[in-house]
Amino acid sequence: VILRRVQTDVIAFRSFVDGHLSKVPNKGKIYSINEGNAKNWDEPTKKYVERCKFPEDGSSPKSLRYIGSMVADVHRTLLYGGIFMYPADKKSPNGKLRTLYEVFPMSFIMEQAGGQAFTGTERALDIIPTKIHQRSPIFLGSFDDVEEVKSLYAFNEANQAT
Repeated sequence: VILRRVQTDVIAFRSFVDGHLSKVPNKGKIYSINEGNAKNWDEPTKKYVERCKFPEDGSSPKSLRYIGSMVADVHRTLLYGGIFMYPADKKSPNGKLRTLYEVFPMSFIMEQAGGQAFTGTERALDIIPTKIHQRSPIFLGSFDDVEEVKSLYAFNEANQAT
């Protein structure tokens, strides 16, 4: 009975997403992050934000839009594309947002709309929580924007291994 209810809810949710959002753009012109924490970011996050501000291909920079409310920032990302980031940093090495009731719901919505959700090490929805209030870093948004972040983390990991 519970499984049937979950299946029905997922189908209804997909219908809602398809009817109201259709699909998040593959690439956006907006990035959303609290730049007040920049001094504590890891190298991949610093590099990505640098690329947003000063694109290597000479194209126009992305616009920073950060409200400070995850729901509002992710909603804008769903509508216009781009990326929402709340990375791990020196002060919060496990991230700040709660996995079960912040990271998971927004990651599910973003993926249903065609985007991605990444923690810096794995797909956000692949986390197996061990605590009710467990925290996680998150990068979620347009498929191509998150893919670029993933490539920076992979490059950083490969360089640290050598």
